[in-house]
Amino acid sequence: MAEKIPVTRTTGNNNVLFGKENYKWMIIGAVVMAIGFLLMVGGKSEDANIFKREEVYSTMRITVAPIVILIGLGIEVFAIFRKPSKN
Repeated sequence: MAEKIPVTRTTGNNNVLFGKENYKWMIIGAVVMAIGFLLMVGGKSEDANIFKREEVYSTMRITVAPIVILIGLGIEVFAIFRKPSKN
């Protein structure tokens, strides 16, 4: 039979993966991405049977909203790779 190896846990070494600042930046990035998605959704149409090309293909939905979402993703990457402070 195989010998069981006990699992030990160290209590003295407190290596925290993310610090308080990292979580703050992650929340900021998530909020920026949510704003981008809300910009992409836009408003509702008065009549669902009428297709308005200028509403669907507006600059806000096609250009600005994806850029805001990419900025939010960039903030998330920054938050993940940022070293936590020693405080």
